[in-house]
Amino acid sequence: MRSPETFDAYYVETRTRLLHEAYALTGDAPAARAAVRDAFVVAWHHWRKVALLDDRDAYVRPIALRRARRRHTARIWHRDKSLDAEARSTLDALSKLTARQRELLVLNGLSALSLADLAREVGLPRGDAERELQTATAQFALHRDAPTTEVSRLLHDLAAPLEEIRWPRATAVRRSGSARRRTHTVIGAGLATAALVVSGSLVATGSGAEATSLDEEKATAGVTVHAPVDDSAGEEIIGESALLSATQMSRFGAGLDWEETATTDNLSGDGLLAPCQRERFSDPDGVTALARTWEGSATRVVRRTVGQGEDRRTKKRRVSNVESTAVQMVEMSRGPRQAARGFDTASSWFAGCADPRTQLLSTHAVKRVGDEARTFRLRSWGKQPTTITVGAARTGSLVLTHVVRSQGRAASDKAVLTGLAAAVNAVCGAEGAGTCAGRARARATGPLGVGTPPGLLSVIDLPPVAAVRGPWVGTDPEKARNNYAATRCDRTAFTGKGISRALTRTFLFPETPNASQLGLTQTVGKMDQARARSFVEQVRNRIRECGRANLGTTVTQLESSSSQATDLSVWALTIELNDRQSFPFLMAIVRDGSAVSQLGFAPDRNMTMSRPDFIALAGRVMERLAALDGAG
Repeated sequence: MRSPETFDAYYVETRTRLLHEAYALTGDAPAARAAVRDAFVVAWHHWRKVALLDDRDAYVRPIALRRARRRHTARIWHRDKSLDAEARSTLDALSKLTARQRELLVLNGLSALSLADLAREVGLPRGDAERELQTATAQFALHRDAPTTEVSRLLHDLAAPLEEIRWPRATAVRRSGSARRRTHTVIGAGLATAALVVSGSLVATGSGAEATSLDEEKATAGVTVHAPVDDSAGEEIIGESALLSATQMSRFGAGLDWEETATTDNLSGDGLLAPCQRERFSDPDGVTALARTWEGSATRVVRRTVGQGEDRRTKKRRVSNVESTAVQMVEMSRGPRQAARGFDTASSWFAGCADPRTQLLSTHAVKRVGDEARTFRLRSWGKQPTTITVGAARTGSLVLTHVVRSQGRAASDKAVLTGLAAAVNAVCGAEGAGTCAGRARARATGPLGVGTPPGLLSVIDLPPVAAVRGPWVGTDPEKARNNYAATRCDRTAFTGKGISRALTRTFLFPETPNASQLGLTQTVGKMDQARARSFVEQVRNRIRECGRANLGTTVTQLESSSSQATDLSVWALTIELNDRQSFPFLMAIVRDGSAVSQLGFAPDRNMTMSRPDFIALAGRVMERLAALDGAG
C-alpha cells in the first residue's frame, strides 16, 4: 500500500540532511533544494517499491545528487553576499577536487555510509575508494589550509547557510508525484499505441514531460513556501519510457517470451551489465543513465510415457528455458562532444572485447539512425556457444547501447537495425537528444582499431579451436627476423631491402597442456605496390610447384582471388614427415595495396581450426592490412 503518513515522516526527517549533502557538492543552495524536492517527487511516484526498501536513502540520494550537479551554476557561492568567509573558503576548497573526490569526501563526512557503501555509491572498488578518499582529504585540507582532523567540522558548518531554506509541505510533494505518475501512465499508453501503429518504431516527445510545479502554500501561519526555481519539478532526465518495451523486444527472438528483469540507474554493484562492457558508464562524468535488462525464454512441451500395460499413458509438461538475455542502456553526457567520446568508448568495448574466447565477426556503420551509429556481431565460443549482437548510437548528448546474447538462433541484422532505430526514436525530442531515426541503412566496414600495430591481428579476431583449454593469448609483436608463418615449400622471408614495418606475432593456448605444436603466426610487411604483387605471386608459384614436385606434400587450394589492389590465397597443406607421420598446415598470403601478410596455423592432433574459419580469418587479415597500407 501507498502510505502517505510513512512518506511524510520520511520526507520531513530526511530532506534537510540530503539538502546539506547536495549543497556541499555544488555550493548552489537553490539547485540543491530543487534537486532534493524533485527526488522526493520521484520517490512518491515509486513509493510502493521505495517504501519496502531497507535503505530508502540509497534510492533517493543518487537522484538528488545527480540533479543537483546538473542544475547548479559553477562557483555560485561567490555571488551569495550572505555567505560568510568560512563557508566560502570551504566551498572553494571542495571545488578544487574532482567530482568523485568531492562526493567521497562529502558523503564520508556528512552521511552514515560505510566505506563499502561509499565505494558502491561512487562506482569504485573498495580499495580504490579508500585511496581516493585519502587523497581527497589531504587535498581538501591543503586547499582549505586546515588540519585533516577539521574536515568533518568544516563540512558540518555548511549547514548554517541552509537554515532559512523553506520547504513545500509533504502534501504538495505527493500531489506532484501523483501528477507525474498519471502523466507517465498516459504517455506510456500513447506510446504503446503509437508503437503498435508503426510496428515498433517508437517516437516520443520526451518522457515525463508534464510541467508540474509546487504552488505557493502555507506551511505554518505567516510562513510562505515560494515556487521552485524552475517549473520542471519531478521531471526525470531519462524516463523509463525511453527504454524498449516487451513488445518491441519480440523482434530479437521469434518465439521467445521476453521478461524485464530490472530497470536501474546502474549505480549499484559492479555496473557491468553487458558482455564486453569494461566500465560502469561509457562517459564516467555523464549526467545520468538508465538501464534495463531482459530475459527471453523459449517454452516447449516435454512428453513422457508413464505406467505399464493398460495404465500406460503420456504426460505432457511445459518447460521454459532462458535462451537469450538483453541489456539496453541510455546515458546522458554534458554535451554532444562528451557524448561522442562516450560513443567511441562504448564502441571500443565491443570492437576489442576483452571477454575470453570471444571473436568479432562483423562491424557495420549505420546511417539514418541518430547522429552516428554502429552495429557489431560477435560470438563467444566457450562451453556454451552464444552470439552477441550489439547496436550503439549517439543522438545529441545521449548514447544508447543495446546488447543481445543468444544461445540459439541469433538476432537478425534487420532486428538489430530496427531495434536501434526504435531506441533512438524513443528519446527523440527529449532533453539532450539530437537527430532522430529513419529507415536504417547498414554498410559493412573494417574492424575498428584495437591498439595493435597496423596490419596485425588481435585476439578479438581469432576463431575457435576444437578441444583446447583457455583463451587465445598473443605474444608481443616483434621484428620479423624469422617468419614462422612460412612453410618449407615457400620459405618466405620478410627481410631485405625495400621491406619496411616487418613484424611478426604468434598466438597460443598457454592453458592447454601438451600442445607444443599448436599455434597461429602472422607476419606483415610493407613494400612498394609492384614489389608487393610480385612478392605474393612468388609465394603462389612456390606453393604450386611444391605440390607438384614433392610426392610427400599435398596442396589443396581453398581460396584464391586477385585484383589490381588486392590478392588473397589460402591453402591446406599436408607434409609427410615419414611413412607414419604427416604434418597438416593452413596457410594464407594476403595483400592490400602495398601491405602484405602471411598467416600460418599449425594444428595439434584433434586441436584444430575449421577451414571455413581459417578462410574467414584470412579475410580479416585483409581488413586489418588496410591500416598498414595507409600508414606513412
